[in-house]
Amino acid sequence: MTRDIGAWILPQAPKTSDYVSIPRIGRTIPFGYEADPENEGWLKPIPKELEALAKAKLYLKQYSLREVSIWLTKISGRYISHVGLSKRIKDERSYKRRSTTYRNLAYRYKEALDKAQAYEKRIGSEASDSYFDSEQYRRLTEQSVPNIS
Repeated sequence: MTRDIGAWILPQAPKTSDYVSIPRIGRTIPFGYEADPENEGWLKPIPKELEALAKAKLYLKQYSLREVSIWLTKISGRYISHVGLSKRIKDERSYKRRSTTYRNLAYRYKEALDKAQAYEKRIGSEASDSYFDSEQYRRLTEQSVPNIS
């Protein structure tokens, strides 16, 4: 008994080069972005520079900051000093750590509220002064909390 298994197409990885505009916060325009001529307060991504910056992060494991910044300047055509590259990478790490911390806190606060609500139900607290009937709790639950799994 022979069966034809047909052609299999493996799922492809999603394209990760979808960059978004960011708000302009300070005076300096970060490497990989340019001022948006249509919208004054926003910066448009430059995919070529951002992809080169991602490669540069990998090269930093083998080469010095100075060597990588020179390489990045040659590849992108836009100057970046070794100090600027260092600052950019440190800032990204800091933002990533901060966002992870906030997501974990949101998850733990949600868990704590669920436990408190279960405890109130278990002890039979049907009083009108319950925290879960308050306006503060309603406002808190109406805000969108990301689902962290």
